[in-house]
Amino acid sequence: MLAREFVERFERFAPKGWAEPWDVPGLQLGDLEAPIHKILVVLDVRPETVQEAIDVGADFIFAHHPAMFHPAKTLDLSNPQNRMYATILAHHLTVYAAHTNLDSAPGGMNDWLATALGLQDCQGLVPSNGPAATADVTMGRIGNLATPTTVQAFAQHCKQVFHVRGLRLISQTPQAPVQRVAVLGGSGSEFYTAAVAQGADVYVTGDVSYHPAQDMLAAGLNVVDPGHHIESICQVELTRLFTTWATENDWPVAVQASTLNTDPFTFL
Repeated sequence: MLAREFVERFERFAPKGWAEPWDVPGLQLGDLEAPIHKILVVLDVRPETVQEAIDVGADFIFAHHPAMFHPAKTLDLSNPQNRMYATILAHHLTVYAAHTNLDSAPGGMNDWLATALGLQDCQGLVPSNGPAATADVTMGRIGNLATPTTVQAFAQHCKQVFHVRGLRLISQTPQAPVQRVAVLGGSGSEFYTAAVAQGADVYVTGDVSYHPAQDMLAAGLNVVDPGHHIESICQVELTRLFTTWATENDWPVAVQASTLNTDPFTFL
């Protein structure tokens, strides 16, 4: 099958028009008219995941984070990023990314995160600003735990669910009860007021910086920051989804999830 045929099916699930206006989803490098036989699903397009694609014989890389979020100003191959682009093109790989459109899609990233946390009766947290987004396309989710717990215990639960060695807890009341939880994958600091407004006891998001954390404390909100890399849940979930589509449509395409950890941070 052609890369274009696969992309057309995916974009019925998470159209590019659902992405935030600043985002750059879609074809990153390569040719949508190229035939594909094996898809490698990755969180990040990095030199090591590109080499993984080559090693496993993939000809299509499906990524969550865009490979070319910041345009190249030169093609100087002494730059590692440019050298990665050259490797992609030299091996005739096609690279496609679905970012905030996948985050907001019903049944997409934030639903996977909410399910992993055990949230029930979920609703959208923030309306999407995507130009083609409808009312059911929302960033983040908010729902309830089946059994109440405490802020401290819930933070430990997040460590186990997301397989992280450490996380940051922003709380003045770690023993306070928790039942209503908001989650927004990636960097969601700017949306904490929506979590407050909808009655969240805890907000789970990544990349919280110093001054927003102080504002969250002042607002009385507990926040768990397990890092941006928790979005790697997409590797397993997309592989499952794409394999189902391949079976239903009799596509001659294999699908494989990356086995590499591209989280740049280590907890000591």
